[in-house]
Amino acid sequence: MDDKNVEMKSYGVGVPDDSDQSHQHVSEETPTARGRRGGTARDEQEMAYFGKEQQLKRNFGFWSIAGFVCSLLSTWEGLFAAFLYGFQNGGPAGLVYGFIFAWLGSLAVVASLAEMASMMPLSGGQYHWVSILAPGRWAKFLSYTTGWLTVIAWQAGQASVAFLAASIIQGMVVLNHDSYVPTRWQGTLIFYALIFVIVFINTFLARWLPKIEGLILIFHVVGFFAIMIPLVYLAPHGSAKDVFVTFVNAGGWSSDGLSWFVGIVTSVFAFLGADSACHMSEEIHDASTVVPNVMMFSLLLNGVLGFSMLIAILFCLGSIDDALATPTGFPFIEIFLQATNSRGGATVMTCIVMLLMAAASIGVMATASRMLWAFARDNGVPFSNQLGRVHESSALPLYSILVCTITSLLLALINIGSSAAFNAIVSITTASFFTSYAIPTAMLLHKRLRNDPVKDNIHWGPWKMGPILGPVVNVCALIYSVIAMFFSFWPSTATVILQTMNWSALIWGGVIIFSVVFYVVRGRHNYKWPIVDPIRRNQ
Repeated sequence: MDDKNVEMKSYGVGVPDDSDQSHQHVSEETPTARGRRGGTARDEQEMAYFGKEQQLKRNFGFWSIAGFVCSLLSTWEGLFAAFLYGFQNGGPAGLVYGFIFAWLGSLAVVASLAEMASMMPLSGGQYHWVSILAPGRWAKFLSYTTGWLTVIAWQAGQASVAFLAASIIQGMVVLNHDSYVPTRWQGTLIFYALIFVIVFINTFLARWLPKIEGLILIFHVVGFFAIMIPLVYLAPHGSAKDVFVTFVNAGGWSSDGLSWFVGIVTSVFAFLGADSACHMSEEIHDASTVVPNVMMFSLLLNGVLGFSMLIAILFCLGSIDDALATPTGFPFIEIFLQATNSRGGATVMTCIVMLLMAAASIGVMATASRMLWAFARDNGVPFSNQLGRVHESSALPLYSILVCTITSLLLALINIGSSAAFNAIVSITTASFFTSYAIPTAMLLHKRLRNDPVKDNIHWGPWKMGPILGPVVNVCALIYSVIAMFFSFWPSTATVILQTMNWSALIWGGVIIFSVVFYVVRGRHNYKWPIVDPIRRNQ
C-alpha cells in the first residue's frame, strides 16, 4: 500500500508520505514491470493511481490501435450493410443529412469519452469513469449498472457483426447461384466458422494482433478505393437533385421529418463502437495520450471515407426497385451488379466488404473479452474469480474470451428457431452503448458546471477540451445520445407485425431491471471498484 500511496501522491492525491524508502522501492520495481508488460512510466503511474496492476501486455502503438478502431467501426462498410433501413426512411437526401448529423454527434460523444479515457485509461472504460465522477451515494450503483450495460452491448455487438458477415456470404452465393435458397441454419453454420477463425486470431495469433490490425487498416483504406473507383467509373450516374433533395417515407410515418429521425439509425450504426480503444487501454503504450488521439483520428478518417462512399453509392444507385427487391437480401450487392454488369465483378466487390466486416469482428471479440475481464476483475459478474484471471504466459484473459465465444454460439442458435428473436436480442446494442456513454458524460458535465473547488477538483489527463469547449461538447454529446437511443427503439414502419416489431426497448428495459436486481442481490456486497476513497479526497 505504501508504493501505491507514492504513485497516488505523484498524481495529486493527498496521502501520507511515510518515507523516502517507498520512493526508492517504486523506482526499482517499475522498470521491471514495464519490461515485463511493455508499459511506460506514465502507464505504471496511472495504473497505480487507480489501484490496478499491469496484467496484460502493452503491444499496441498508435497505428496498430488506429487500425483496430477504424476496422471495428467499419463506417463505410457498415453503410452498405445497413443501407436499406435509412433508404426506406429518409431516402437519398435523408441518408446524406443523417450522416452529417450522426458524424457531428458522434464527434461530440467520442470527444467526451476521449477526455475521460485520458484521465482514466483503464479497460473498464465507462463504469470506471462513473465510479469516480458520480456523486458518492450513487457512484457504486451507477457504476455497476453502466458496467452491465457495456458488457451486454459488446456481447450483442459481437454476435451482430459476425452474423452480418455470415449473411453477406450467403448473399454472394445467391448472387452466383440462382437456385440457392438461403436458410437460417446454413447462416448459423457460416457464423460458427467465422467465430472459430476470430477466436483463433484472438488467442493463438494474439501476439501478432497489433501487426494484423495495422495490415487491416491498410486494407480498410485500399478496399475503399477498390470499390469506389469501379463503382463511380462504371455505374450510371443520377442527378444532384436525386441525391440531395429526394426524401423517401416508405415507412408510412406521419411526416418526412419523423421518417428521417427513424432512418438515422443507419448512420448511427456506422459510428458505433468507438469506445473500443478505451477497453484496450491496458494494452496500449502511453494510453492516456494515444487512446484519445486514436479515437478522434479514427472517427475523422472513417467519417471522410464513409461520407465519400455514401455520396458515390447514392449517385450510382441504378434501378432502385431492383436494388430493394434483390434476392441477396442486400441492396448494395445489386448496386454492384448493375454497376459492373458482371457477377464476378460484383462478387469481388462484395467480398471486400465481407472480409472487412469479418475483420471488424476480430476487434469486437477482443474488446468484448477485455470489457468482461475488467468487470470480472472488479467482481462485477458471476464467476469473477475465473473470468478475472489472466493466463500468465500469454497475458490474455482466456476465460473471458471463452465466455464471449460461448455467448455468441448460443445466441446464433436462437436464429435457427427465429430470426426475429435473434434480431430482437442483438438490437439492444445501440441503446446499451449510448446509455453507457451518456451516464459518465452527464457526471462529467455535472462536475464541470458545479465547479466546486473541493468536490470537483478533477484529475485531468493530457488530452482535455478546457473549461469553455468541454461543457459545450458534453451537452451536444448528451443531446445526440438521447436522440440516437430514443429512435433506436422505433420500428422501420409505422404498421408493424411480430416479425417487423423493434423489441430493443423491451430487451433494454430488461437489462436495466436485471442489473438493478442483481446489484441488490449481489453487486452491493461483492462489487469492487477503483480505489475511490483517496481519490475522492481531492474530488
